[in-house]
Amino acid sequence: MSTHRPGAAGPRGGPMAGMFGAPPAKTKDFKASLKRLLSELGPERKVLSLVLSLITVSVVIGSFGPKILGRATNYIFYGFLGHQLPAGVTKTQAVAGLRAKGQDRLADMLDKSSVVPGVGIDFSAVAKVLFLAIGVYVVASFLMWIQAYLMAGVTQRSVFRLRRLAEEKIGRLPLSYFDKQSRGDLLSRVTNDIDNISNSLQQGLSQILNSLLTIISVLIMMVWISWELALISLIAIPISIFFSVRIAKRSQREFVAQWDWTGKLNGHVEEMHTGHSLVKVFGRRESAIEEFTTLNTKLRDSSFKAQFMSSIIQPTTQLVSNLIYVGIAVLGGYRVATGSMSLGDVQAFIQYSRQFAMPLAQIAGLMNSVQSGVASAERLFEFLDAEEQEAETVDALAVDRAIGEVRFEDVTFSYNPDQPLIENLNLIVKPGQTIAIVGPTGAGKTTLVNLIMRFYEVNSGRITLDGNDIRSLTRDDLRRQFGMVLQDTWLFDGTMSENIGFGSQDPTHDKVIAAAKAANIDHFMRSLADGYESRVSDDNSTVSNGERQLITIARAFMADPAILILDEATSSVDTRTEIMVQHAMAKLRQGRTSFVIAHRLSTIKDADTILVMDKGKIIEQGRHEELMAKKGFYFDLYASQFESALDT
Repeated sequence: MSTHRPGAAGPRGGPMAGMFGAPPAKTKDFKASLKRLLSELGPERKVLSLVLSLITVSVVIGSFGPKILGRATNYIFYGFLGHQLPAGVTKTQAVAGLRAKGQDRLADMLDKSSVVPGVGIDFSAVAKVLFLAIGVYVVASFLMWIQAYLMAGVTQRSVFRLRRLAEEKIGRLPLSYFDKQSRGDLLSRVTNDIDNISNSLQQGLSQILNSLLTIISVLIMMVWISWELALISLIAIPISIFFSVRIAKRSQREFVAQWDWTGKLNGHVEEMHTGHSLVKVFGRRESAIEEFTTLNTKLRDSSFKAQFMSSIIQPTTQLVSNLIYVGIAVLGGYRVATGSMSLGDVQAFIQYSRQFAMPLAQIAGLMNSVQSGVASAERLFEFLDAEEQEAETVDALAVDRAIGEVRFEDVTFSYNPDQPLIENLNLIVKPGQTIAIVGPTGAGKTTLVNLIMRFYEVNSGRITLDGNDIRSLTRDDLRRQFGMVLQDTWLFDGTMSENIGFGSQDPTHDKVIAAAKAANIDHFMRSLADGYESRVSDDNSTVSNGERQLITIARAFMADPAILILDEATSSVDTRTEIMVQHAMAKLRQGRTSFVIAHRLSTIKDADTILVMDKGKIIEQGRHEELMAKKGFYFDLYASQFESALDT
């Protein structure tokens, strides 16, 4: 095996390195999760600064709208009053006349107004003011449109990075992660939760900024018009915050529960879909429905609590705002009657009070989206923080092409410290040998080959490939030396040609055809309507188990590995197909070190060495004839299978 030293290698994982594991404990820390979510927006600082500037300018410009419209109201109101008064008298004379009649309040209002007796409504001035108001609102809206466009880009780029982090994380997770993690819950975290984060960022972030700036600008305008009425409006803030915070804390817990039950339900549905045939065969349909109903009920209840608790925030704050609004209308009307405020200012203030209350209600309403989004972010961060596989050494070796000698030297491994699975295992496999591994369930057969490919790390001892400790090799280069043909075949959504070519970095059409011929699947390919370009997927029922297995064998031919892993490769096919598979596998094993895991001992009689494992130890070792002559564990196992075959 030739090796060279590449540059420093970071933690990397092969295509199967991250397929199983246990989730970490939930932090359930809203502030920390929110802070971390916002930190993911760090690369968008410049764009966010521009968004903030656009929102600020838009809000400031828009805040002058009610004041401008109030001026138009004054023009109309004072013009109407002036038209009712006789021409030729001064305002002072008109006020004196009203006081003489005992109409002091009307006199006070007229005295503090800009009414000109005998002069009606100046429609030209009203039109100018209205056009100014229209211009203000158009400019403010245009700026908001621009910021919405920019914010959509910020959100999607940030979510794109989160999806990429999730995908990269999968490649760095150890196989043990997926052994304990529900597939449905994992899919929920990297798809549903990220989508929910996207919605929360898109809907919540800019609107919250807009609402906060609107509150500030509107408050300034309210104080400018009447600080006394502004104080009344401010009463709504602490009351609204009090109720919002109390309700939000409760809804946050419910949203976390909602997404947890969503993941569990997804996991159950995925399992039932994958094994729907077995569910029907064993009559477990009713129990599956019962479990689904239980999970669905839990999800319904948690979702109801989450949605209800978050939905009552907005009507609660709206009630507070409406009560304050009534008080402002009454006091404002009184001040107009006494002449201490103009009708236009009261009208503007009422609009401002509405604008002041609206952002408070919007923020309260957005807590629904924020709480849900942060709950999803918390679940995603738990996944991203999961313990990763052991990092590559800085001076890791890279393998060009292995010769194929594998050694186990005093290897000990356990999933749990108190339950060792493999203890002090020693084994030498020469290049080109076929090693068959047999034994009862839980003997450590699959674990053995997983250790060779570093899907797990040994607790003690070492495994070498061509004399080099496999921990000194990069995982990618190590796993490129292996080809795998498993009982549970996997085909992705694509053409037949693409599925076969998946085993090669450079899959040309000629190579694909050559691999298919070597795997005895070329005739089947040509019998299809579109030949090698026919579509296939993992759940395609038109391709039999045997044909699927021959396709995976052709894929292994494409990979041209130095070492071959066969995990019960012929245990789920008919006799005729098994013969085809055996011929293809014999051709594939030529010149390659091969590890075969099988329960059907008739398929491994020609192996160079058969390892009989039990409780993590090799209890017998030799060729088929030698082990049969010993009449030990292997002999009993073979005899029992032969008797079973005769009985059937």
